[in-house]
Amino acid sequence: MKIDENHSFKCTSCHQGNDTAKTKENAHIDLIDHPAHPKEIARTCMPCHQEISAEAPQSMHFTLKNSTNLFRKAFGATADIDSFTDTPTVVTPSTPLELGDDLLRRRCFKCHLYDSGQAYPSTSHGQGCAACHVTIVNSKLADHVFHAPTDAQCLSCHYGNYVGFDYYGRFEHDFNVEYRTPYTTNNDHFRPFGVEYHQLNPDIHQKKGLSCIDCHSGNELMRQGQKTSCTGCHDVRALKVQLPPRVSQEGNSYILTTHSGKKHPIPTLLHPAHTDYNETVSCQACHAQWSFEDKGKHFLRIDTDELDSFSALPVQGNYEIEKLLTNNFDYEKDELPIEMTDSLTGKRSAGIWLKGYITRRWENVSLGRDAQGKIAVVRPTLDYTLSWIDANETVQIDAVQSQTKKEGLRPYIPHTTGNAGVFYQSRLQQFLKLEQQAKNKLSSQPVTPEQ
Repeated sequence: MKIDENHSFKCTSCHQGNDTAKTKENAHIDLIDHPAHPKEIARTCMPCHQEISAEAPQSMHFTLKNSTNLFRKAFGATADIDSFTDTPTVVTPSTPLELGDDLLRRRCFKCHLYDSGQAYPSTSHGQGCAACHVTIVNSKLADHVFHAPTDAQCLSCHYGNYVGFDYYGRFEHDFNVEYRTPYTTNNDHFRPFGVEYHQLNPDIHQKKGLSCIDCHSGNELMRQGQKTSCTGCHDVRALKVQLPPRVSQEGNSYILTTHSGKKHPIPTLLHPAHTDYNETVSCQACHAQWSFEDKGKHFLRIDTDELDSFSALPVQGNYEIEKLLTNNFDYEKDELPIEMTDSLTGKRSAGIWLKGYITRRWENVSLGRDAQGKIAVVRPTLDYTLSWIDANETVQIDAVQSQTKKEGLRPYIPHTTGNAGVFYQSRLQQFLKLEQQAKNKLSSQPVTPEQ
């Protein structure tokens, strides 16, 4: 097992156990399988990496608190939680919020630093610090070299129709078997991310050879530092105030030196549109080539073994569910129990969570307003519907929708950057026209007197 120079010390320094024992059983007493796990960081990582070990556990990558709280509030939560690990455990839900908590713990919390990810070739990763800094291939440790994160590490969590996957031009197929082509392939595993994907146009930065960490530094991701912005690199006014990391000025030009050592001249804002729209329109409203638009996310918890209606949907982007459904649809095999694992405790409980969409599209880039009032790209991220059928085939909770504004649409930054092209104004004008029509309709409605 190859070890890097900075970590070339005794195995027991991190993994504990007993390196003087004569048998495997005795050697593995008190052994720690995942010494970089968040619960172990203070003991294993902090002695050498004090500052980052203290700050990282408060970062979004560790707590997931923003996305968790948004979801929980959409189903009735009245208070925030500090970390996704505080999501309550609920075996028998009685409210939509409790059902949502069960969904989070058993279906959603797979891409986090307390778990090793899905068991597909490209979606498994280490735990804690090792999730980003150690290479895992096919759920196995490739070596023991700690290194700067590669895009493969990022994509082990940022896959499916989430930001990161789009950077490479990937859009996940529908789940139904009839939409999941190709049916055959020469590759050993043609679903490395769990579900096949359409290959669309990648982000221009990816085409030029920039990796994720060339824009998103450890200071931003692990230390709550200043977030990367388009203007930080491309607006001369911002560059004159402060140069971003790895950016230098050479004469009248600005150069980005990537982690690979390659130098890239940075194009600055020259088109008149940037002056006209800089304060009112976000960059991606014009420059996004396409966008994730998965509408109507339906989640069904089903505790019964009557699953024939889902025979075309065993592939759901979830390894545990795929394994169970594939096995149980094979009538020559013994049925597996209808159970799923809690991602935080590792314990199994009754019921599995099935997922479906009303539509999955990319071609129309939807626009809305961000928190600053700028026109921005939006996507439906909170349009959830939850249902539950118990083991007696009784519908306990039936199609409860999330309570959100604007049909669950929220601003986001698609990583599909390209030339704005000749139709950017049409995109903006169409949005402004629809926005004005909505305002006119609202103002024409009669006001109901207060009782």
